[in-house]
Amino acid sequence: MADYDVVLLIEQELTPGDAAQLRSLHEGLDDPVTYHVLLPLEDAAARIEASMGSLSAGEMLASPGMSMSDVDLDAVRHDCEERSERELRHTLEALTAVGATIGSGTVVTDPPIEALATKVTEVDGREAIILTRPHVVAEFFHLDWTSQARRKIGVPVLHLLEHESFDEQAGGTGEGVTGV
Repeated sequence: MADYDVVLLIEQELTPGDAAQLRSLHEGLDDPVTYHVLLPLEDAAARIEASMGSLSAGEMLASPGMSMSDVDLDAVRHDCEERSERELRHTLEALTAVGATIGSGTVVTDPPIEALATKVTEVDGREAIILTRPHVVAEFFHLDWTSQARRKIGVPVLHLLEHESFDEQAGGTGEGVTGV
């Protein structure tokens, strides 16, 4: 029996429910299933820029401006690394708790689709599963991770929404995209 390697690209920590749903997809396979988890490292500079951009114009005028030089980018980068490692560890624990066999778990700094393609080739992956929050605009224009992966790698790619049950995703009662 050969292993059936599945490469997971996740956007955030999986819940126990996510892990159980994911594991249920492979319960009927005869070959042993091994999961390889990739979690992209959050970009510290983008995080700072996004938080600064979320301030309203009134807040910007009422208070002194914060320049990038006032921000300790190394401290934010370290915080992002710690958070990503913790989220990966919790994801691996959730998968293990539902009986999944873990082959590897990695916080990646490469572009996510490049890392996915590399891992699929490295482990001779049979399928890739991408778990993300809904991204309506990116999905509409096919710029999302799933569309990119389908164009780049030669194995089946499944896109699931994190933190939503299969019924919520299929029935449109969750936060996911319907009709696109």
